[in-house]
Order: sequence, then C-alpha cells, then structure tokens
Amino acid sequence: MEESYAYLSLCNRTTAIFKGLERIEKSDYPEEALREALLNALVHRDYSYSGSIIINVNNSCMEFISIGGLLPGLSAEDIRSGISQPRNRRLAEIFHRLKLIESYGTGIRKIFALYKGCAVQPKIDVTQNTFKMILPNRNADMPEQEALTVAAEKPSTEITSQMKIVLDYLAEYQEMTEEELQELLNIKKTRAYLLARQMSENGLIDIIGRGAGKKYKLK
Repeated sequence: MEESYAYLSLCNRTTAIFKGLERIEKSDYPEEALREALLNALVHRDYSYSGSIIINVNNSCMEFISIGGLLPGLSAEDIRSGISQPRNRRLAEIFHRLKLIESYGTGIRKIFALYKGCAVQPKIDVTQNTFKMILPNRNADMPEQEALTVAAEKPSTEITSQMKIVLDYLAEYQEMTEEELQELLNIKKTRAYLLARQMSENGLIDIIGRGAGKKYKLK
C-alpha cells in the first residue's frame, strides 16, 4: 500500500502558472483524493475473487478499479451521499484503528469535496462486478493562453541535508536497507521511498532488488 501511494505521488505532478509576478502552483490531483481512492479500493473490494486492483494512470485522469460492485440495495448516488455498507467490516475496523480511515462513508464525500469549484469532477462507474473511481487531472484542460506560461516542476538536483546523511552512511557501510533509511532519518516509509527514488534518478545511489530485500548502494 505504501509503495502504491508513493508511486501515485510520483505521478502527481505540480504545475506552476505565472500571472504577472504571482506564481500559482497546483498539483494534478489533490493528495488526499489519491489517498482516499486507494484506501477505498483496498477496503471495499471483493476478496472472494483473486484478481488485483487496477490503477490506470494517464494524462487526463487516474482510475481506481476494484473487483466487486456495490452491495445489493446501494447505488452510486447513495455512495456519493455518504451511505456506506462495508463489505469487509473487520478489515474496515482494522484500518479505522490504524487511523488510516475515518468513519464509514466519509472517503468518497471527501474526494468530491476536494474537487469543489474545479471545472472537472470525479466520477463513479459501477457494474455488477466492478467499482471504478475516476479522478480527473485538474490541470489537463488548462486554457491554451495559460498553458503557454506553465512550467512543469522538475526534480531538484540539489543534494539536501537528508541526502548528505544517506551518502555519508553509504560511504561508511557500503549499503543500507529501507528500514535502516527510515530509522537513520526518522521518516516514514513513503518519504523514504520518494527520497531514494529521487537520489536514484539524480545518479547518487543504486536501488538493488525489490520488496523486503531492497537495498541501497552508492553509484
């Protein structure tokens, strides 16, 4: 889950629009909307099927598709209004105790609230066996006259203080695990993933392996 969210965060670009001397920044997707859509797909899918949750990312939207349509008696409009009947009650309770979700039925309403005032709005598509949450890219349909002044954010090549600590550690110990990176910098898994990814893209470290066996080494 953490790595999925980290990947979605990497895909969530920030666009800067200059109006006179004022710089206005806006991400393609509200961060909380990505989080809620991912958690909703995990908590409410039908686990009697072995298929995976599908997340489609393109220039205009992100689609979160989970197996299992709505429970009998519920409609997409009911869900949007905050009515919730958990399919996996025990899983939902665990996520609630971990403070990953709030009370039942708030996630979808929060997503729509985050898009309040936007020209594009989220959409729910439901079939008998699937539930699809579509988050539109808020910057996809930017007017042409504004698009000419837009500069997409580029990853910084500056070596930050956190990067310096990691490089010093690797110079002394040759390699480190993701858990050691989190402990060294006192950061959470998602932040560690993003930092390591940026350092790799900047040519500072190599990422060896995947999952629990993943390690970082100097280039």
